[in-house]
Amino acid sequence: MNLNLNIAPVGWIESPFAEKFAVPRQSALVRHGSFRIRFYPPYNVRDAFTGIEGFSHLWVLFNFSMVPEFRDFQPRVRPPRLGGNRSVGVFASRSPFRPNRIGLSVVELLEVSEDDQGTYLRISGADLVSGTPVLDVKPYIRFTDSVPEARSGFAEEPPANMEVVFEEAAEETVLASGIPEFRELIEEVLGQDPRPAYRHEISDDDRCYGVQLYNYNIRWRVSGNRAVVVAADRL
Repeated sequence: MNLNLNIAPVGWIESPFAEKFAVPRQSALVRHGSFRIRFYPPYNVRDAFTGIEGFSHLWVLFNFSMVPEFRDFQPRVRPPRLGGNRSVGVFASRSPFRPNRIGLSVVELLEVSEDDQGTYLRISGADLVSGTPVLDVKPYIRFTDSVPEARSGFAEEPPANMEVVFEEAAEETVLASGIPEFRELIEEVLGQDPRPAYRHEISDDDRCYGVQLYNYNIRWRVSGNRAVVVAADRL
């Protein structure tokens, strides 16, 4: 079969995540922060979104643009959910290391808005790096897209969250940033323990980690079952 697939992005994501590190491993795990789907012409016209307000959630198809293309197919991957030390088939995972690097996420639609760049969607719950190419957007339909009795394999339960605490100077900087829901966003992101999976067993980790959220470098360490935010440096 000879298929000539010509797929081009219709838009891109604007999110607090400037890098792959600390991006939630599934959608809807982080609900605070500013997320938008922007669209290229000619897709950024209001007519293309007529009726979309009737849907509370959307499917977003996107390209894992920060994952390099591989010449040789790798049939097995090591999901972080399995500690990074057990492998499963790539088609039995949601790993970004896929043949066509296509991802799929459910997000909540908050608002359809317009500015000088055209019509855009304000959303919540995205697990996407800012700048991620969007291939398509489709309504989520509850009676067909939700299967309550479905089995979820090795991801049957949501991950447990760590407590997140702030050292005084770091908290003052975050609160003074003027960014809406910034503290809550940091709590949600770090509460999922974004460290490499092989370090999750280290309860007192003397290493200091950093992640860029918006234009701040958030630095933290792990002590017991707590993520301790030690600094928030403006970039």
